[in-house]
Amino acid sequence: MQSVFYPAGRISERYDIKGCEVSRWVEPAPEGSPLVLVLKDLNFQGKTIDLGPQRSWLLHQMELDTAFLRELNVLDYSLLMAFQRLHEDERGPGSSLLFRTARSVRGVQSPEEPGSQNRRLLPDSPNALHILDGPEQRYFLGLVDLATVYGLRKRLEHLWKTLRYPGRTFSTVSPARYARRLCQWVEAHTE
Repeated sequence: MQSVFYPAGRISERYDIKGCEVSRWVEPAPEGSPLVLVLKDLNFQGKTIDLGPQRSWLLHQMELDTAFLRELNVLDYSLLMAFQRLHEDERGPGSSLLFRTARSVRGVQSPEEPGSQNRRLLPDSPNALHILDGPEQRYFLGLVDLATVYGLRKRLEHLWKTLRYPGRTFSTVSPARYARRLCQWVEAHTE
């Protein structure tokens, strides 16, 4: 995660989101602890991601990414998120990290230029992480753990969990249901 979340010292919270509830709670570290924990879905209850006008872009990108993974018959991936408070000089139009990077690399003259706020920080790297600036925080967002295929083993696991956890949501569901549920989680937790 150190290579994904930079600078790591300014990251205030980290989450691994699957859009379900079974086994999705981590006991938070005590205040002042040096432990770096990645929290889960249930730790995020009552919170939202404030993206402002970039929300629609993120929702569309989630639809595209999860549709691709659904077509590959993949499930059990996570939305990896981290939050970083913005410094005063990073707030306002034209001051976000992405706009400043775009301006220096590509000569972007206006923060209103289409797509200027939704570029990858390192466009030539294989990392699929997106960095979006909200009014108060910088959000690092990306889908991770993309290697689980919905085969016989996962179908049997789904059957067992359906019997074990009736009426509760868990990670082992069909790829279509998994993708839809994660997109619904993002829609419900962003503004």
